Amino acid sequence: MLKKIYDSPKKLYINGNENLLNTTCIAIVGSREPTEYGKKVAKYLGFYLAKNGYTIVSGLAKGIDSYSHIGALNAKGKTIAVLGNGLDVIYPKENKGLEEYIIKNNGCIISEYDFGTKPQKKNFPARNRIISGLSKAVIVVEAKEKSGSLITVDFALEQGRDVFVVPRKY
Repeated sequence: MLKKIYDSPKKLYINGNENLLNTTCIAIVGSREPTEYGKKVAKYLGFYLAKNGYTIVSGLAKGIDSYSHIGALNAKGKTIAVLGNGLDVIYPKENKGLEEYIIKNNGCIISEYDFGTKPQKKNFPARNRIISGLSKAVIVVEAKEKSGSLITVDFALEQGRDVFVVPRKY
């Protein structure tokens, strides 16, 4: 699916199970500062979808991304983390353990950026096109009005993907 999107990546660096790129994927993205409800929803969706054979794709960011990866791993399912930097640079640093756990549990970490590439604001919209490009659908959990998750939604809609939304619970 990723090869068919507009501006598909010319190269991908992969650490882990590259076969996951050819599985049926669902992306889960959202707020970096979720509510407790948002955390539970992301974890539950990651768990439930992974338990039912889907590979969970997200960006290894703090917040919803991390909880969706954790949910998939708790289900003994598969997950792909798409980075906006080189594979040798973990961002945010607090997700180093999660990155290692994903690799150890037959998941994979991917990036189109060369080794040594630091996270830069301009890299993340490009990363988001890969997240949606790998996925049949994108689920957005608690995205803010000016959220990077909405960039993923724009790409998903351009790519003909389904988009689902879980609003913030007040």
